[in-house]
This record gives sequence, structure tokens and C-alpha cells, in this order.
Amino acid sequence: MSGLTARGLLPAVLGVLGVRTVREAARPGGGTAGVEEDRAAQAGAVGFVPEGELDTAHDQPVTADEAACLGAVASGDWEAAAGWVAGAGRDWEERRRRVGVLARAAARDGAWLAAWEAARPGDAAAALVAADAAVRAAWDVRARGAARTQEQFRHFRELLLTAQRAAHAAQEAADPADPVPYVVEQGVGTGLGYPHQRYEELWARITARAPRLLCAHTAAVEYWTARWRGSHELALGFARRAADGARPGELLRLLPLIAYFEDESGEQGLQDHYKRPEVVAAVDAALADLAAAAPGDRRTAALRHLLAWMLFWQDRDAEAVEQFRAVDGYVGALPWTRHARPERQYAHARDWAVRAAARRA
Repeated sequence: MSGLTARGLLPAVLGVLGVRTVREAARPGGGTAGVEEDRAAQAGAVGFVPEGELDTAHDQPVTADEAACLGAVASGDWEAAAGWVAGAGRDWEERRRRVGVLARAAARDGAWLAAWEAARPGDAAAALVAADAAVRAAWDVRARGAARTQEQFRHFRELLLTAQRAAHAAQEAADPADPVPYVVEQGVGTGLGYPHQRYEELWARITARAPRLLCAHTAAVEYWTARWRGSHELALGFARRAADGARPGELLRLLPLIAYFEDESGEQGLQDHYKRPEVVAAVDAALADLAAAAPGDRRTAALRHLLAWMLFWQDRDAEAVEQFRAVDGYVGALPWTRHARPERQYAHARDWAVRAAARRA
């Protein structure tokens, strides 16, 4: 075979067929059912969660206090919500997380939030949850595919304008040191297409209060991508500046990974994309950032999910398995949420990495 080895034969054949890598050829649905079942069985045998049992709503387990609060508000106890938000104190990252959890609940059933606002007019936390719920309601319309016609886009915009007013009301009611009402407005800015100067003014209000807030940075890097209001170059430049100015363990090395993920293109095979030296270096830096994070830092889950995806494409299967092990059971995060069946995409990459790592052990 003119020196072509068995290992090199399959990639060569796939190249003729227009498929760049073995892994791309074997994406979900691309292989035989028997092979995928064998990989799933092997992953299950070493303790990984079956595909059908993966949680698509969360990126990690729900905490006991969160579950208790959600149970309370479901029965109309708004005071539990008020107490839970207050319990975050001036941990702005945690305050943002708790507000987001309650906003999602209010978007489904807001009776308890209306009771809270009626009982405590002008309450800053209630205003903040209401603003975030309004932002999420608008984006839920878009996520459901209900923003395709001109009329539907008009409805999406109207909802965002309502959310903008709510965000501004929350900012007026807030503790002047609180960045979270401005973080909530980031979703409005992306959807309405704030001009760059206006978005930068909003960003300045956030960073004046909390210069290295991860949740704000992840929202900002999305704004700067070509998918929304910028370009890959703008997003990556923003991400690198923020990451380079951060201390180890602050997890801002997540930002370049988001920028590279958003730059995925069907014109370039994913293995080629993620094996570029600059991406490998970004992954290595993110791994070091992760290693320096405080034990129990819940923000690490988002980083681990993206690391698992990129390590998988870089053929670093043992390292990918380590990340899959840490988040297994939960797929409510990038990159999986960009797929129609996130649990399927996750299980495919995980199960492939488990088998490949075992073969190399």
C-alpha cells in the first residue's frame, strides 16, 4: 500500500469521502447502532450515567438550599425567595446565580413574585428578579423558534424593551455597589443590538462595581462574537485581555474557550479547528486555571463542560474523561445546549473518549 499504514488508511479514505476525521465520521447517528451501544455499555460499566438519565436542565447538581427555595416559591412563599437572595450577601457571583434561578421559576409561574412586589413595593431584590424574568421571557420566545417572521421579531423586540425598562428600574432600586442589575441588562443589549459604544458604557458600569465577575464576562464575550454583535477577532481579543489580567483560579481562562467554540465552522473540521496550537495553549491555560480554583467553586462546571469537548477533539481522551467524570449526569451547558439533543451529543463524545482512553491505558 505504498507505505500507507492501517492507522492511516481510514483517514485517507474518509478524506476522499469529504470527511475530515474519524471522530467527525462517527458523530451521533453517523456510526452503526451496535458500535454506539458497545461504547455506551463500556462507559456505563465504569460508572457513567446512561444517556436517557442525563439532566438537560442543569450543568451540575442542584444544591439543597436551591431545591428548598424552589419548593417554597412553588407553594407561594415569596419570603423564602427574598431570604435566599439576601443570603448571598455581597458575593455578586452567587447573587447573580440565585437571581437567575428565581427568574427562571418566575418565568414559568410568577404569582409568588407578584405577591412579593405587592408586599414590598420598591424592593430591590424583587425588582431584580422581575427584570431577569422579563429578559428570560424574551429570550425564551426566540429559543422556541418563535422569532422567524417580521411580526415575531417585533414581538421579541417588544419583550426586550419591556425587560430593558425593568432592568433600569432594578438599577435605580439597587444598592449602588451591586453590579447584578447591570449584568441582567447585558441580555437586553445583546438582543436589541446595542451599538458598541453603548455596550461599552454598560460594561463600564459593571466593571466599576466588580471588575472580574465571571458571569458578566461570559455574557460579554457572547455579545462580541460574530453570532451576535461583533466578530471572532473582537470576541477573542476581549477574551484574551480579560484572561491575561486575571489571577489563577478566577476562571476567566474560560473566555477564550467560548470564543473558539463560537468560531466553530463547517468549513473546517472540528479536529483541525481544536488542534491548532493557539487553541491547545488556551485549553492548557484553562486547565491550570481550573486547578487553581477554590474547592467547591460551582463556576468550574461551565469550564469543565467546554474542556471536555475540546480535549475530546484534541485526542486527549484521558484528560477528557477526567472532565466528563466531574460533570457527568448533567448536560445543561455549552457546548451541549447548542444541539437539538444535548444528551445525545454529550453521550457520544463521552463514550468515545472513555473507550479511546481505555485502549491507550
